[in-house]
Amino acid sequence: MTKNPNALDAVEALTRLGGIATSGELLALTSRRRLNAAVDADDVIKLGRARFALPTADAARSAATRLGGVISHLSAAQHWQWKVKLPPTRPAVTVPRRRHGLDTDGVEVHWADLAPAVVLDGVTSPEQTVVDCARAYPLDVALAVADSALRSGLDPVELRQAALRSPRTGRTKALLVVDAADPRAANPFESTLRAIALDVPGLHVEPQQWVGDIGRADLMDRHLGLVIEAESFEFHADSDSFGRDVRRYTGFARAGWTVVRFTWKEVMFDPAYVRAVLMDLVALGPRSCAPLAA
Repeated sequence: MTKNPNALDAVEALTRLGGIATSGELLALTSRRRLNAAVDADDVIKLGRARFALPTADAARSAATRLGGVISHLSAAQHWQWKVKLPPTRPAVTVPRRRHGLDTDGVEVHWADLAPAVVLDGVTSPEQTVVDCARAYPLDVALAVADSALRSGLDPVELRQAALRSPRTGRTKALLVVDAADPRAANPFESTLRAIALDVPGLHVEPQQWVGDIGRADLMDRHLGLVIEAESFEFHADSDSFGRDVRRYTGFARAGWTVVRFTWKEVMFDPAYVRAVLMDLVALGPRSCAPLAA
């Protein structure tokens, strides 16, 4: 395979992939040399034969032990090997409500009296983790966790029941995230883009939809005839993959679909721009498109 001159640093690649990734996913964005160097420097940790994560996941265990709490929220999501929008900068720990006078410097602390049934080996259970994230974080962060949890095999019925059992404060938000979660989202990049789209009146998108026999769209609004693409990390590994994407986008346009593409940086760090573009496209109204394949 031709070397990619635009290869990312291994830590940046892992960050863009949601904080945890297989070697195959990483090597599409970085080089074997850079990955090995990051592992040797302890900037990246190897979880198993072919899975890698950022060292922030390890810091949560020591923080929970020091504070007498449990690993929770985004740190728990990392423990369950789910992808997140962006890896947390501080370990997240939940401690009992009556515990005071703690040295919480450098730790994201939450106070709650958790039932023993929702804690597994010092970590909030998968269902509790999703609900906690949904109640505590913005929609884009929470949706990335919930989508990844469903991709890992979490039962959506049990997840919704957990949301219904959650405290009244934040329960509506938890149910919104759980009901919007979709395992078809390929990665946190797409989940974050969908979260922005959910906030646009008149826009109703579905992830990973086929447009006839042309190809798969990251997000699609069937009524509006709109295809929304999460542009793969702002570059392509080789000319062949670039050519395939260009041909696919052209095919969408020939069939009457409006195609809009957003980069990772736009979606992650300039959501106002993304939302404004989507609102403008909704205002243009429905397009006439070729029918979709059955």
